Amino acid sequence: MSKTTKQIFFSALLHKFPENIRSVIITCTLSLGAGLSAVGFLFLIDFMFSRTYLIFASKSVFYFAIASFLLITITSLLAGYLLNVFSRESAGSGIPQVKTAYWKELGHMPFKPVLVKFIAGILSIGGGNSLGREGPSVYIGSGVSSNLAGAFGAAPRKRRSAALIGASAGLAAAFNTPLAAITFVIEEIIGDLNNRYLGRVVLSAVIGAFTVHALLGRHPAFSIPSIENISWLHYIVVPIVALAASFAGVIFQRATVSWRDRIKKQKQIPVWLLPAIGGVITWIIGFSIFWATGKTGIFGLGYQDLSDALNNNIDWKIAGLLVFGKLVATIAGYSFGGCGGIFAPSLFIGGLTGYFFGGLAGCWLPLTPADHIVLAAVGMSACLGAIVRAPLTSMLIVFEMTHQFSLIPGLMIGAIISETIAHRANKLNFYDSLLVHDGHELHKIRPPLDIQSWQNLPISVIASPNTVGLQNLSEKEMRRVLDSYPFNVFPVFAGQKITGIVTRGQIQDALTNNRTPQMQEAGVCFADQTVKEVGNKFVESATSVLIVYDRDTNAIKGIITLHDLIRAQAAIRN
Repeated sequence: MSKTTKQIFFSALLHKFPENIRSVIITCTLSLGAGLSAVGFLFLIDFMFSRTYLIFASKSVFYFAIASFLLITITSLLAGYLLNVFSRESAGSGIPQVKTAYWKELGHMPFKPVLVKFIAGILSIGGGNSLGREGPSVYIGSGVSSNLAGAFGAAPRKRRSAALIGASAGLAAAFNTPLAAITFVIEEIIGDLNNRYLGRVVLSAVIGAFTVHALLGRHPAFSIPSIENISWLHYIVVPIVALAASFAGVIFQRATVSWRDRIKKQKQIPVWLLPAIGGVITWIIGFSIFWATGKTGIFGLGYQDLSDALNNNIDWKIAGLLVFGKLVATIAGYSFGGCGGIFAPSLFIGGLTGYFFGGLAGCWLPLTPADHIVLAAVGMSACLGAIVRAPLTSMLIVFEMTHQFSLIPGLMIGAIISETIAHRANKLNFYDSLLVHDGHELHKIRPPLDIQSWQNLPISVIASPNTVGLQNLSEKEMRRVLDSYPFNVFPVFAGQKITGIVTRGQIQDALTNNRTPQMQEAGVCFADQTVKEVGNKFVESATSVLIVYDRDTNAIKGIITLHDLIRAQAAIRN
């Protein structure tokens, strides 16, 4: 049975049910597929790590050194090869790509990068790189759900709801935290509490959590004892912990984005080799700390050492050493193109930061063991919140993993401080910073829900306000825009005016043949013109691109392509 025939079959079968029942069936099926993929991903990572590093650690230090070095080097080389040959976009956490798919591609996600992410992620994280599994779980779940929707007959540009369903189910399965999965999708991906897909997101989160619970049991990411006998004295330390953990998150974001940019621009080292360099750096740090302390937390997720801290089974001075090592190792792993996310490292860094300052404060204050646990939890939430800028998610992840209501006051104080520090330190959160640095700044269009209102919408609402173009037609400038931006058309500036439009293909051809590209005339429109008024201008334009001007000042207000217009119109019915 061909792919098209299968789609027709499934579509005809579903249409035998009423629309509301059909929606529930599709949501449950997509959620189950996403949840199963996320469970498989986390199971294989845990299986690989437990059969390697935990066994290596039980042997001699020399055995651990050789075995861990060979493992992290070989797995990083394999992951680098997969990423370089099959799908470079599968590097990193995957959440920026999910946001791009939702806002720019209406939920369409090709399957090949999803498969590469699955395999390379297991190799990278299970092989010991200091990265997390939660971001890739979101990407894999979203990608599987989007492609399953295609099997049910959904067009590539009508899979927005599927992408959200998969993201929610994937994160819920990865953490076994359905409420945090819901808030993450709302805060980080759609940014709208009144989104029409919210009901399906809630259902998918429940199914994702049910899937991991049914297959692996309760399966908490890390263990934490019942918290009793909390003293009021710990509130003196909570702001200090929140500040320190937030600053650690800020340092991570700035250093990772900066080093990632530098490494991407260098041409001396082959791209496929970069993850292995990050792996070797991680090994140097991880083995040094293992030699000194016997702790393996620098490698992989680090949840075992985090669990020890949450159970007061680790010296607070060692916790400080682990924070520094994990921070540097994660910056290296992500910057050099490893395949993994930042949830697990940020929780580790924040949790051990809280535990370290709790131990330090305990030299002067009579803090109870429960106080140390609360401070570690506050650090976890604050560090994650400073990086992803999703305060509800950051609090709920910690709360749902512990079910300890006594944590709530400290988590709320930490969230307030974390948000304040993050907003002052960085303009954007970690994921949006990566998108901007890759030339993918998202212009989030929320069109009206009826055609008449759509036709009367000012074109400025849809147009991208950032007009990226060539300042001249020199070879250096043309290579700069090709390397820095993924766009297919670029206006050519002469001072503050646009003299024409060149396509990506024309620039590449000009560079290949050492000649000046031929410009085409730029179509124009005014910011206050409606979608209906501007429609015919795209037909008249040779490049299907319009430059948007202010009618009164004649200043450039943005740029809009025919693809932008069609994508935004499709979103009305998607």
